[in-house]
Amino acid sequence: MIREVEVLDIPRIYELGELVDSNFRNVYNLNEVLNDDITKVYAYIKDDLIVGFIMATDLGETCDILDLVVDPLYRRQLIGSNLINYLIGDLSPELKLITLEVRSKNKAAINLYEKFGFVVVHVRKNYYKDDDALLMARKTEE
Repeated sequence: MIREVEVLDIPRIYELGELVDSNFRNVYNLNEVLNDDITKVYAYIKDDLIVGFIMATDLGETCDILDLVVDPLYRRQLIGSNLINYLIGDLSPELKLITLEVRSKNKAAINLYEKFGFVVVHVRKNYYKDDDALLMARKTEE
């Protein structure tokens, strides 16, 4: 099941977010994020537990996927794919472009995004301490 993240979910979202970025809690104030008008945060629930989430900014014609995180114990179960599909289905009809950033070493994530039609449009060299960042984009069908 996928649903919008609620205030009571914040501790689990922080826990999952910190699996990919130890600074996640300092980067996002989830209380504010859940109350702004442009950020969408959806949770994937399995076994009565949030096992993944996707967070994106929806600006009408453009959307930026900020984070897609799946608990390592639940990977390879199409949770990431389902979250992306859900997000895309919920975006504005005026949407023209979806972007995201991913570590160049994260081959599993890159493969997932490519399945959804994302392509690398730019490489940010040495963006991370130990890796480049790939800027990927997907135009919507017109």
